[in-house]
Amino acid sequence: MTEMLRSGDAGYDEARTVWNAMIDRRPAVVARCSSTAEVAEAVRYGRANELEIAVRCGGHNIAGLAVPDGGLMIDLTPMNAVRVDPAAKRAWVQGGALLGELDRAAQEYGLATTAGNVSHTGVGGLTLGGGMGWLARRFGLACDNVVSYEVVTADGSVVTASADENAELFWGLRGGGGNFGIVTSFEFRLHEIGTRALIVEFTYPSAAGFDVLRGWRELNAAAPREATFTASIAADSVTVGYVWVGEGGEDLLPAFRALGPVTDEVVEETTYLKLQTRDDSVQGHRFRRYWKGHYFKSLPDDAIRALVANPGVGASLQAYGGAIAEVPDGDAAFSHRDTLFEFVTATRWEDPAEDETKIGMLRSYAATLEPYAGGLYVNTLNEDPIQRAFPAAKLERLVALKTAYDPDNVFHLNQNIRPARGMMVV
Repeated sequence: MTEMLRSGDAGYDEARTVWNAMIDRRPAVVARCSSTAEVAEAVRYGRANELEIAVRCGGHNIAGLAVPDGGLMIDLTPMNAVRVDPAAKRAWVQGGALLGELDRAAQEYGLATTAGNVSHTGVGGLTLGGGMGWLARRFGLACDNVVSYEVVTADGSVVTASADENAELFWGLRGGGGNFGIVTSFEFRLHEIGTRALIVEFTYPSAAGFDVLRGWRELNAAAPREATFTASIAADSVTVGYVWVGEGGEDLLPAFRALGPVTDEVVEETTYLKLQTRDDSVQGHRFRRYWKGHYFKSLPDDAIRALVANPGVGASLQAYGGAIAEVPDGDAAFSHRDTLFEFVTATRWEDPAEDETKIGMLRSYAATLEPYAGGLYVNTLNEDPIQRAFPAAKLERLVALKTAYDPDNVFHLNQNIRPARGMMVV
């Protein structure tokens, strides 16, 4: 039976707490679901009681969309089981599982599928938005590795979506976000990767940043798929490198050392599981957070100049390409497969009095990169319009799908695609 939590109940405050400490909303009810049937029941309950419905998995969305003020939070975190068939190279993952739970289960057999870079991220939110990770250049995005979805729709029905069953819904779930229903189970393809990873980072003084990033850009053009190039820009330094999953990877080191005057060097051989937890937030949910993002389809010199004019906030680049770009654009809702690099500027702080200053700095910095941008990752949409994530023709198709499966926009607390008719909730 579904556990229903209300203000004052044990566990209520824990359930409504998400990764961004700026989010302090109070749902009327938190439905902690343990099965697909309970999720369907919760959807029907929310609609019958005219409650705004939100869905929690990992709670990593920066806007805190999982937490509705005065509404119904459908909490999937009790549904975190992962089952692996090593012979078939398949994993069945419940909708409330975290990436670390999927990684650990698959790595028992030297297997993995594309997942994000922070282990306490929810599998559901990451995958529905596309799902970038260290294996994407080799095997495609997380959504490219989904074989089938089990979905609770807006009327409380349960359907399966795959290439052969409800194919249009399958298409939309591959990058269209949480617009079309609540996914209670994912079936993933797994790949043999072993257990080894290599992390490489070279740091250079900021004065050399422009030349270093130009050289890094050229190295990336010929990078093997096992390597995912990374860069981070700070006020006093530039760090570039790569992550390599599997054996090898050292052959690239001399070229990086030749990019400029190295002030610090990290060449760390580790396990894939340790790599996947390296960027975890060890302080938990105490920080206030904000981010802005862009997709770059090229990285001209003027864009690099804007990057190195960093005002002191954190900024990073991660390379796309490889298997991501080889999936035909029409095969999935996910868009901008010709992206060369993803840019994110992010920061965290504790004092609410700093909110306006911190957010303003990031918005201003991201705006200087806007002239070079060519779209945006669904999972980094914040106050940005949905049109940045999808081109017009694809968005039209997504609107038609939304209209078919959720005409009243019941599932609107997400990177929302509005239906063509119905309630049109903002």
